[in-house]
Amino acid sequence: MEIRHNISLRTYNSFGIDVSARSFAAFTSVEELAELVTGSTIPTTDPLLILGGGSNVLLTQPVDGWVLKNDLTGIELLQEDEDHYYVKAQAGENWHGFVQYCIAQEYAGVENLSLIPGNVGASPMQNIGAYGVEIKDIFHELRAYDLLEKTIRHFGLEDCAFGYRESVFKNRYKGRYVILDVTYRLNKKPDFHTSYGAIKQELERMGVQELSIQAVSQAVINIRSCKLPDPKQIGNAGSFFKNPVISSGQYDILQAQYPAIPGYAAGEGYTKIAAGWLIEQCGWKGYRKGDAGCYEKQALVLVNYGKASGKDIWELSQSIIDSVKEKFGILLEREVNII
Repeated sequence: MEIRHNISLRTYNSFGIDVSARSFAAFTSVEELAELVTGSTIPTTDPLLILGGGSNVLLTQPVDGWVLKNDLTGIELLQEDEDHYYVKAQAGENWHGFVQYCIAQEYAGVENLSLIPGNVGASPMQNIGAYGVEIKDIFHELRAYDLLEKTIRHFGLEDCAFGYRESVFKNRYKGRYVILDVTYRLNKKPDFHTSYGAIKQELERMGVQELSIQAVSQAVINIRSCKLPDPKQIGNAGSFFKNPVISSGQYDILQAQYPAIPGYAAGEGYTKIAAGWLIEQCGWKGYRKGDAGCYEKQALVLVNYGKASGKDIWELSQSIIDSVKEKFGILLEREVNII
């Protein structure tokens, strides 16, 4: 295990923000993690940041402390029953790689979550979701290392308190646990979700005659590739903002004024609004100031065209939040973690 000092984190975050970390180490086993945090290596007073794929973080300042990169890898089938496969993936596994592995094995349930950037460990932390499927729909359990108690804890579905892009790891236990591995309950018989977004239209365009998890995955990949920039080409963290949920009464008022405003049922008395539409109506789509911008094909995505700082991206996001609040009376919430 190599410990490095004063290194750039530019290649460790999908925004490509060039800030430094005072100390950096990657761990490939639970034992290495424990050695770092329970021994004399890291003082208890030092700030500590755990990084996985770095795909949902905006670094706005140097890390005057330790950055530990989660490089735990491995995938295994733990057990199966009449209807399900129980598949455990280590937190450092690339998420899309894991999805493709499951599809190759005919494990159904993750196909709608294809091409989402990041690693497995972030999937329950964010309760990632796309095209009508969320992690909570396929989650079984996870193991996490408690940085406070220096022990390993198991979390079941209820323990995680999943919400819309939320879990206990983003609020109540933020910074306390390091997710080690996640076990998913995947289906032997596919339960297809093709009505959300443009999946059905893309399947028709592809000429798919017989529905399969492979076809749904490819349709999602095609859609995302057209709408979202590749972080390897243009720095970004995917959707920067959550889709806001408002009362259905407030939505009715807005719809009377803006008939085209898209809304989706979000439980009794509530409606989810497409944040990208709100941002676009405020004129931000395709906006660029320096190297910070709002992607030309999807207003929900903020981008770094090269040398933007984390502060540049944050200030752009704040301007967008302010303008949407002024025009629609809706307060957007950042989905990306700000460091």
